Amino acid sequence: MKPGPHTTIALKSSCVVGFDGTQHVLWRDGEVVFQGSHIVFVGRGYSGPVDQWIDYGNALIGPGFIDLDALGDLDSTVLTLDNGDEPNMGRMWSEAYLAAGPKESYSAEEEVFKYRYAFTQLIRNGITTAMPITSMYYREWAETYDEFAAVAGVAAELGLRTYLGPCYMSGMSYWRADGTLGHHWDEARGLAGLDAAERFFTDFEGAHAGLIRGALLPDRIQTCTPALLQRTAALSRELNAPVRLHCCQGLDEVAMVKHLRGASPLAWLEQLGLLTPRSVLPHGIYTDGLSDLQRLAQSGASVVHCPVVFARDGEALQSFGRYQAQGINLALGTDTWPADLLDNMRQGLNIARLMEGGNTLTSALDMYNAATLGGAKALGRDDIGRLAPGAKADITVFSLRGMHLGPLFDPLKNLVLAGRGDDCIASYIDGRCVMHDGQVQGVDYPTLQQQAQRQFATLMRSHSVRAAGQPDWKTLFKPAIPYADDYSAQAPLSVIDPLS
Repeated sequence: MKPGPHTTIALKSSCVVGFDGTQHVLWRDGEVVFQGSHIVFVGRGYSGPVDQWIDYGNALIGPGFIDLDALGDLDSTVLTLDNGDEPNMGRMWSEAYLAAGPKESYSAEEEVFKYRYAFTQLIRNGITTAMPITSMYYREWAETYDEFAAVAGVAAELGLRTYLGPCYMSGMSYWRADGTLGHHWDEARGLAGLDAAERFFTDFEGAHAGLIRGALLPDRIQTCTPALLQRTAALSRELNAPVRLHCCQGLDEVAMVKHLRGASPLAWLEQLGLLTPRSVLPHGIYTDGLSDLQRLAQSGASVVHCPVVFARDGEALQSFGRYQAQGINLALGTDTWPADLLDNMRQGLNIARLMEGGNTLTSALDMYNAATLGGAKALGRDDIGRLAPGAKADITVFSLRGMHLGPLFDPLKNLVLAGRGDDCIASYIDGRCVMHDGQVQGVDYPTLQQQAQRQFATLMRSHSVRAAGQPDWKTLFKPAIPYADDYSAQAPLSVIDPLS
């Protein structure tokens, strides 16, 4: 239950991450006091009137995490793990599927449910602000206004601070029968999608007492035409709206943009007026070297780093520390399951040091800053991602009692080295307690998980119609260890039907 606007609540714990106006600072035996939706005190020895004191004991109270590529889906990327190429498993459209006419894999109700499931996972992992992302390959096209009106309701119900808008695009890549890559374009549909996004922004910007904010979310740079991106840039200026655009995330994408547009992805965005402080760019991996890094730094655009999802395929940002040294603002995203930013910090730190050949350019604090201050800067905000008087009461509590954390020597280092998302035991967003003792308020976990499992089975089955030749869907997903009662030399391995 959200306290009233004049209710004063004080939290205390063994460690509190405050903000001194420039940087995060650590208070031992610290206190955080908030009234309504805003923080009024961070430190020790608060002497004002308090309606309720809550002592979390041995825990780290800190700012909520900001996830700017937050999984809003039942994750499909996990299906590719050790299962071969995406074209062969129906994670890209085949020419026959495109000719027959793409269709939705989920019902309208199921589309909204996937957000409820994902938003619950985000809150459980200490994420208080999210800009969600979902896959388009299993959609008939892109997302809709009505769908996102419902999604906004789900976010408000759960209490998650979100930047929302229906994804739009003017094209989709597909695999021709001869094995070459084709590109299907529908300019009118892309521009209609942008109109829907503008309508959503106008109707929902600041909705639910400011918990819901609007954003322009074109799909990927290679699925957007020049006209669509030019109009997106103009609308972003007019509305002062953030624009998130996935780019520099694959060699095929870079080659395609250079072939079609005659420039690197970032150079092309610069030409279109889409490199600005409002630009939020996952993933920034494949660039044209120093010239592209200088473009990013000079423009004020932010790179959203999602280390885990790329490491699974053997890819990594060239150097987190060198990007940072160039003056590029870095934020963090999950983009896959699990929705665990602590895991992304840990793996991101290790990967950065491998890529950089040493341990001097990237620190644990750099990763934590990206998940808090960097995300806030990308959104043009100075009232989230920090605990300070006047900031929003977006607060997380991470238990430091877990034996898996080892002996405590530094709360942040212990969490980055050994912590996990479910060490988050409580979360407050806009002053509302949205999770207590690890339980997201109003959510029946077993029921939620059962429905997610049923819906995931629907997604897995849908792969068959998109794959060339429409193979039995069970042959597309091979278990890591063959099932003893299902294996024969004559037949491919199959997975257990989740609905059986």
